[in-house]
Amino acid sequence: MPNTLLTVDMITKEALRLAHEKASFIGTINRQFDDSFTGERKIGDTLRIRYPSEYTRRTGSRVMDVQDSVQVSTSLVVATQDGVDLKFNSRERTLDLEEYSKLHLDPAIATLISNIDSDVLQGCTKSTFNFAGTAGTSISSLTAPGGGRTRLNENLAPKGDRYVHFNSDVMASIVSGVAGYFNPSNAISEQYREGLVARTAMADYYENERVWRMANTTSVTLSTAKLNGYISTLGQTSINITSMTVSAAGVGQKFTLANLNDVHPETKASLGRLKQFTVLVATNVSTYTISPAIYISGPRQNVTGVGTTTSTNALTWLGSPNSTYALGLMYHRDAYTFATAALPLMAAAEKCVRRTFDGISLRVWQDADIRNDEMLTRIDILYGFTVIRPAWGCVIIGASD
Repeated sequence: MPNTLLTVDMITKEALRLAHEKASFIGTINRQFDDSFTGERKIGDTLRIRYPSEYTRRTGSRVMDVQDSVQVSTSLVVATQDGVDLKFNSRERTLDLEEYSKLHLDPAIATLISNIDSDVLQGCTKSTFNFAGTAGTSISSLTAPGGGRTRLNENLAPKGDRYVHFNSDVMASIVSGVAGYFNPSNAISEQYREGLVARTAMADYYENERVWRMANTTSVTLSTAKLNGYISTLGQTSINITSMTVSAAGVGQKFTLANLNDVHPETKASLGRLKQFTVLVATNVSTYTISPAIYISGPRQNVTGVGTTTSTNALTWLGSPNSTYALGLMYHRDAYTFATAALPLMAAAEKCVRRTFDGISLRVWQDADIRNDEMLTRIDILYGFTVIRPAWGCVIIGASD
């Protein structure tokens, strides 16, 4: 049977299919906002995402205590354009789609999506403040993932659509230790997603070599760092730390503050453990922008014990100094969001095709090089991601490298 000459539309559909299969992390997070960047509506490169309002209970009184509805939002910027470029000659154009996909598209799309998946997974891990597990202890059972499950439950994350990503070393250790608890992956609707291992304890487990490796600096000591000043402002996002004289902590490093306990999101009762934080921006050696913002009272209260927080309260970093940890990530799909914009179709539209499937939009554009008898092909994606509900995610730490 003679081979069919490949068309740009055939190549675009196959590229999109491969991208969908290989997006192991971005394929499992929220992508419901994509339509705002398509069609004729032009909203620029920024989409505002609104959080639900929060309120406090009126207790022991029939007299109304009317509260203001405070709308809080975050922004998703779709401004990163990545791509992969390739070329093939007239002879190669006569390949059938299966051959062309195996020889050309598969490695090209694997490179593109792998790098995007890595950027998004690592960015989301750095922005996640909850953590579970024991630094320095290998993850060989469901105890550490169980701690992540507890964090999600405490923060009222829905029980479905939960996922966990570990690297191969950790996954091998878990599977070896608790193989009997895993359900076969063919019982899961996402069975064709690359990296899927199995399901247990209310989550789908993925093997992903792109997890973030947190490298603690020499400043990360367990005894000398202390809070410099009081926690006194509603929504405080910046703190100053003393005894950080060697080097600044890095973005994504996690810590707790003595006496500052976490609370239930609705009842505001103490959960009996320290509130956990992550560094978003390291301004200098001792000044940091952190997440979550600290609310000491009101409907968004998320800590208790503020009255005992002084400049002598110890700050404890996650992990040991001069150690590196490959961090796992457990999350509900709505903790993070990923959006792709529909790139414009250029001139000679028959050689410029755009397709979207399951929240991933790709554009394939071709043009001929008559001198070298080659067809030049570029595959582009315009995307952005952000953290919507970081409390619905949890970093899981184990042994250091």
